[in-house]
Amino acid sequence: MTMVSYKIEYFNVRGRCESIRYLLTDNDLKYTEDMIQFEEWSEKYKPKMPYGQAPAVYDGDFQLVQSNSILRYLGRKHGLYPTCEKEAYKVDMLNDGVEDLRVLYIKLIYNNYDDGKADYIKELPARLKPFENILKVNGAGESGFAANNKLSFLDYNLFDLLDNHVILHAGCLDDFPTLKGYYQSFKSRAKLAEYRNTDAFKSRPVNGNSKQ
Repeated sequence: MTMVSYKIEYFNVRGRCESIRYLLTDNDLKYTEDMIQFEEWSEKYKPKMPYGQAPAVYDGDFQLVQSNSILRYLGRKHGLYPTCEKEAYKVDMLNDGVEDLRVLYIKLIYNNYDDGKADYIKELPARLKPFENILKVNGAGESGFAANNKLSFLDYNLFDLLDNHVILHAGCLDDFPTLKGYYQSFKSRAKLAEYRNTDAFKSRPVNGNSKQ
């Protein structure tokens, strides 16, 4: 076990923080959480956030913000980011794809859920297809990892994104056997399965939207 402890400041939603929790939990990295109360946000928390957004993670006194940068930092520090440039590219490229789809998902949830959900689900197969193709080429069906046959920070981000979409539309992975197998395999990782069975996880909303 790595003797290190982090602190997370977050709103009471899974949101962009959940992939960070997955990484910390799955790798036995201890952390504490400070849930931000909305009435405290403007005065106590927002001024100290460089972009005025949560979550933030603290490594001692060192503040980390921006979820993808946090994941990369943790990845580099804990052996979850490739040192080979070409292997790192594969991880970064897929993570950028995750970010592209996450942005579209967030726009749906917060800006156009009622009117846009049907069209979003209709267009989702075309957006998932590139992930299916890339993971198939990368051998994810056999290794259980999205890139380089190795666990990386990307896996936690991709799994979280897929999980959000399965919640949104339960059958969204049915036409993508590699992607579905990857999702099911990662979901069954012992520490993640144990964490996802906790009351804290189950009670936390996926997003700050009552529909999700």
